Amino acid sequence: MSDIPAKASANLWSAFWNNPILLLSLTALMFAGHSVVGRLAVGEISPMTLTCARWGLALIPLSLAVRGNFQRDLAVLRPRGIFIIAMGALGFTAFNALFYTAAHRTSAVNLSILQGAIPAFVLIGARLAFGVPVSGWQAFGTFVTMVGVTAIAAQGDLAKMILLAALFYAGYTVGLRNRPEISGLGFFAAMAAVAFATSIPLLAIEIARGGFIEPTLKGLGVLLYAALFPSLLAQIFYMRGVALIGPGRAGVYINLVPVFGALLAVALLGEAFAPYHVAGLILVAAGIALAQRAVRPVLAAS
Repeated sequence: MSDIPAKASANLWSAFWNNPILLLSLTALMFAGHSVVGRLAVGEISPMTLTCARWGLALIPLSLAVRGNFQRDLAVLRPRGIFIIAMGALGFTAFNALFYTAAHRTSAVNLSILQGAIPAFVLIGARLAFGVPVSGWQAFGTFVTMVGVTAIAAQGDLAKMILLAALFYAGYTVGLRNRPEISGLGFFAAMAAVAFATSIPLLAIEIARGGFIEPTLKGLGVLLYAALFPSLLAQIFYMRGVALIGPGRAGVYINLVPVFGALLAVALLGEAFAPYHVAGLILVAAGIALAQRAVRPVLAAS
């Protein structure tokens, strides 16, 4: 009888860990919350301070989790050093630096919208880099979700830096397909270490230019959220989702971010809610459903 709770817990965890829809939906929700805290950070903690400190904090639990396999993972990662540096520096550091800078110039809804361009970039990148075929359902589903994103984005302009940030994260998503043969946590810890190291010069420049803001209590709260959710849990869930269903199909779920972001912005920041948000929600959900008809998911070893 004593084994029953343990087996039930293991089965529950397995059901969660092998459910790409749930993992990627939670990822989108955490990324959407990140858009809200990105706005809350304005005047409370400076952009490069947040970029650097979030990865420093995220590295603490990651280092503890992977320390047992450190030597083995390092031997596998060393020959792929340039790849690891590119993934961490562009997918994490550059994306977040641009994201927090944009937070000073636009609304939380628009910060969410920037991630709506990622799926299209992912499909193109996967096709060019790996020759991954794009099925008719995937293309049509992505088109429908992008129409939904456009419906939400219609009221605002997307700056070049926001599109560049989306391009960087799409490149990171495509790169996950070719990750080294180590555990997901080990791979993520290596990229987080690169992100922390490459964000230090940005922090130094911010301080030298007089842009440093000593974090307030609210700023520390923003930092804690950024370190725990989008920096840690969301990245782990996202990598697992990509492993389960591939970058093209996983990238479609990023289109939930504008919808979740709009809802959170209304609830937490009091931003205006309009009928086009409802239209966008319907189109995004329909697009994801269509894209999921492309192929059955193939489980990958974690």
